[in-house]
Amino acid sequence: MAMYVIIPARYGSTRFPGKPLVSINGRPMIQHVMERAGRAKGVTAVAVATDDERIARAVRAFGGQVVMTESDLRSGSDRVAAAASAMGLKAGDLVVNVQGDQPLLPPEVISQTAAPLLAEPGLGMATPVVPITRPEEVTDPNHVKVVLDRAGNALYFSRQPIPHPRDGAPVTFLKHLGVYVFRKSFLDTYAALPSGHLEELEKLEQLRVLEAGHKVRCVTTRFDSPEVDRPEDAARVAQILQEAGQDW
Repeated sequence: MAMYVIIPARYGSTRFPGKPLVSINGRPMIQHVMERAGRAKGVTAVAVATDDERIARAVRAFGGQVVMTESDLRSGSDRVAAAASAMGLKAGDLVVNVQGDQPLLPPEVISQTAAPLLAEPGLGMATPVVPITRPEEVTDPNHVKVVLDRAGNALYFSRQPIPHPRDGAPVTFLKHLGVYVFRKSFLDTYAALPSGHLEELEKLEQLRVLEAGHKVRCVTTRFDSPEVDRPEDAARVAQILQEAGQDW
């Protein structure tokens, strides 16, 4: 089956306006994200879904594909759903939502996250998680935590540290990475769901799925992917690339 990566990108951001176009080692961040996603095994095509002409012009300037979408969509995954429909993707295709603040995303994460959907025809959605190794990320609300059931399905996502070790027992916190792999048919289901109460409280789009009673399969990976939420994060990513080599 075909697998398409669609990167939702908005210009507006309360913490970091114009974030997709921030220059990291001479290239806009959205270009780093597209190039990394395109290296993943099995990817048919990569596109950016946006409502902003500034982002569209920048993507076209380096030869990337752009799908223009409406500006009033509820979440990044809703924007991806709109773009997937505009592209004419089929119900059985896999659609990968890679958030545009992942300039160091290892391509292996996409392949690993897609694997359960390839193996289980009835599964509609999967997302990657990674054990937290930097203690400051546990309490940082920009890093979303998740708890799983025994089958690897998400029980809950939160910006707060979960689970809470009441008696001080050691715990390995799991961090959610900003990638979702949908079966196109389930992506359409997702976009038709009403916004969830918990989704609105936590500002986490994946909670819409759990509140509606659907499964979110979590794939534990060893690959981390630093997100760019603030200008200082972009500087950190630039330093990592400089130290490891531009094409790391």
